[in-house]
Amino acid sequence: MADENQRTELPQERPQQSTTIPQEQPHQSTILLPGSVGHPSGVEVAPKTTWPEVVGMTVEEAERKIREDMPRVQFQVVPPNCFVTMDFNTRRVRLYVDSEGKVSRAPRIG
Repeated sequence: MADENQRTELPQERPQQSTTIPQEQPHQSTILLPGSVGHPSGVEVAPKTTWPEVVGMTVEEAERKIREDMPRVQFQVVPPNCFVTMDFNTRRVRLYVDSEGKVSRAPRIG
């Protein structure tokens, strides 16, 4: 009976060793993207792809605003009820205008 009441020893846990993972050094070359030059935080930001703030502006005002972010852009003004091609062009921004010549929906790259 004395054998039945013996204390059972559990294996002791080993302390875990910390592993130091070497951190990568930041890449030295800088890629300048449209819309990232001179950003106040000093951090590169993704390029702007849409401009909802120009809805309601004239075509000239919208073009001026968009060129601040993307200087080499090509504009295509699309009148109401007109079809456009489905191709994607990273240097093109379409300005959809209403019958008064004001931007009717947010322009975007494409």
